[in-house]
Amino acid sequence: MRVQPPAAEARLILRDVEHAYATRTAVQGISFSVRPGQTVALVGPSGCGKTTLLRLCAGLATLQGGTLTNRFAHTVMLFQQARLLPWKTVQDNIALGLKARGLPARQRRRVAQDMGLRLGLDALALAQYPHQLSGGMQSRAALARALVLQPDLLLLDEPFSALDVGLRTSMHALLIAQQQARALGVLLITHDLMEAMTLADTVLVLGGAPGQLVYRAELALSAARRSESWAYAQTAALLAQPVVRQAFELPPLDDARGDAAGASATQPQAGMTGQVLAAVHRKAQEHGC
Repeated sequence: MRVQPPAAEARLILRDVEHAYATRTAVQGISFSVRPGQTVALVGPSGCGKTTLLRLCAGLATLQGGTLTNRFAHTVMLFQQARLLPWKTVQDNIALGLKARGLPARQRRRVAQDMGLRLGLDALALAQYPHQLSGGMQSRAALARALVLQPDLLLLDEPFSALDVGLRTSMHALLIAQQQARALGVLLITHDLMEAMTLADTVLVLGGAPGQLVYRAELALSAARRSESWAYAQTAALLAQPVVRQAFELPPLDDARGDAAGASATQPQAGMTGQVLAAVHRKAQEHGC
């Protein structure tokens, strides 16, 4: 795979990044960039170093090789679990970061309420405690807590993986709407290739041990204009690539199906779409994803 140089406006730039745990190298030779308004998705099997890269970008791990430059003014990370404080109301949880920034109590409660309402949390939900909310509502609260800080770079560590398909679709729409409202850069980790094809402008596939970038897909259609059938077609086309199948330890497609899928990224065979998605789902389950 040819690594493209970062765009001039890129504010998060990784060049030949490497990180190891004790004697095990987690990632090696990783280069990519994120610019304002762009969503980059990192996908790959468990253990390929996706979370390591996200932690490096968040400053939660020490860079051991290469260079990492983050020129975004405000970076916020959203974790897989909502991590809401159980003794605080939902509104106070959303306002937590604003309190750390020194905003007066009345102002931060008003700002937190406004953001909560924009993300579908009504007055009752804002007054409740986290355990009184469904998983989907907790995810909305966690996203509101991140967005209320007005980040210009959002790091997402599979925050929607525990949600059912309906709630996940709703959260995707909320994120896309927020990104349309301002030039928010997003770096997303996900095991869900459909999620990557729904949200990302650039999809980077990691594979191997240590993890390395093995494939790059650039998606021209804006996220707001994508349909579910379009995302399915793109996912099937991605999974038809031999190097991607190898990264996920999937068996190779036979020549006829591989040629048909690779010929058009927007019109793959319908039967193949279901087969490859089912195969990658089984593989994810085997890895405990």
